[in-house]
Amino acid sequence: MKHYFSILFILFTICTFSQSVKTPIDTMVVTTHITTIKNKSISYTATTGMQPVWDKKGDPIASLYYTYYERNNVKDKANRPLLISFNGGPGSASVWMHIAYTGPKVLNIDDEGYPVQPYGVKDNPNSILDIADIVYVNPVNTGYSRMIPDKEGKLPERDIFFGINADIKYLAAWVNTFVTRKNRWESPKYIIGESYGGTRVMGLAKELQSKQWMYLNGVIMVSPADYQLYSTSQPIYSALNLPYFAATAWYHKVLPPELQQKDLLDILPEVENYAINNLMPAIAKGGFISETEKQQVAKKVAYYSGLTEKEILQSNLEVPNNYFWKSLLRDETGQTIGRLDSRYLGIDKTETGISPDYNAEISSWSHSFTPAINYYIREELNFKTDLKYNMFGDVHPWDRRNNNVREGLRDAMAQNPYLKVLIQSGYYDGATTYFSAKYTMWQIDPSGKMKDRFTHKGYRSGHMMYLRKDDLISANDDIREFIKNASSNGKAAKYTTE
Repeated sequence: MKHYFSILFILFTICTFSQSVKTPIDTMVVTTHITTIKNKSISYTATTGMQPVWDKKGDPIASLYYTYYERNNVKDKANRPLLISFNGGPGSASVWMHIAYTGPKVLNIDDEGYPVQPYGVKDNPNSILDIADIVYVNPVNTGYSRMIPDKEGKLPERDIFFGINADIKYLAAWVNTFVTRKNRWESPKYIIGESYGGTRVMGLAKELQSKQWMYLNGVIMVSPADYQLYSTSQPIYSALNLPYFAATAWYHKVLPPELQQKDLLDILPEVENYAINNLMPAIAKGGFISETEKQQVAKKVAYYSGLTEKEILQSNLEVPNNYFWKSLLRDETGQTIGRLDSRYLGIDKTETGISPDYNAEISSWSHSFTPAINYYIREELNFKTDLKYNMFGDVHPWDRRNNNVREGLRDAMAQNPYLKVLIQSGYYDGATTYFSAKYTMWQIDPSGKMKDRFTHKGYRSGHMMYLRKDDLISANDDIREFIKNASSNGKAAKYTTE
């Protein structure tokens, strides 16, 4: 009888406490905090929760998870900048810059960015919260953001969200709602995007301006992924990788002595010049390049890359990045190097092959970011949910057609004399290389009439340059300086003949 009662109790307990996991549609949790930034005490409010995306009928079709940090005791909100932050992927949560770069908390990691235990977060004395309020936005299927089923339980069509132009359209509408709810229309506004977020914010600059009538002061691209570049003619894309090869080979000390003894920044201009003026036209000649020129180019590429002339020739002068990650240290230590940050080392099953078994840096980053963000949201921001926090979400297939974001940014800048652009890149990023970012910058405005409104900054780290302590400090300071320089300071938005 006692055993029977126990079974009934267990069944009752299951029926009482089990429930469907539902996505909150419109909710928020508010907490207050104090931190120290640049040796000054900063009091701030953190608002985290869900804000809906509506269809044309006004029905919710998705809800986006966000975290908004607002400095307290600011009397003049009209002059207080607002930074709207996105990560990339596509399909990545807005976690990386949130708890490792610009926000008031950063990961427990060592000075070079490697995970340490116990996992978690600590105060970020370099956060830009002292000079700007920040909102971190998670697109659909990232973080806790999800699509919302209709009354019949049917989810909206995926093409509303998952594509270059669809993503830009619904996020711009969401930003409009957020700015309206938080009474930030008067504030100077900046958008920042990392990796694919670079494509996103280039497109958002035009969409916000033309469809939401929201004019920006600045666009910041962190290690931007430019899909127009990836789909361009191969000679361009291949040649642009050489400066990254040189930087990485220098870091791992496998360059010839006369290069290795120089500082990295003394080498890179020389390699950039060779990539544009010699390697690119040589690759463009394809199989009709003369044997003499081919041998000369192979010798020079080997000199700058740390690879052998034989490997360069076997690749017809176009060395794939995945081969470089596998081969650079093959005869030195037998280790592979990371894709997004080539300072990281991996161990493959075999030393032979043309591509690493895994990305060493992603394993390291997931190691530290995943437990930290789950702890931080629940225990410090007090947002409780049974939804899984998607570090990477299901957003594919991703529609990459009609990619005109470069032209969109140029158009937005032409129509808005206030708008300036900052690009930040790590020299050891092998996915979205620093020289490719420079090339993208050069191509946005072919006229050259707006080139004084572009700034590029490089750092001695990889894709997430802010994981390295020295670069966390300098990269945040570069954003501070950019925001200061992009401020209107009471000047009218107009062009002059002077």
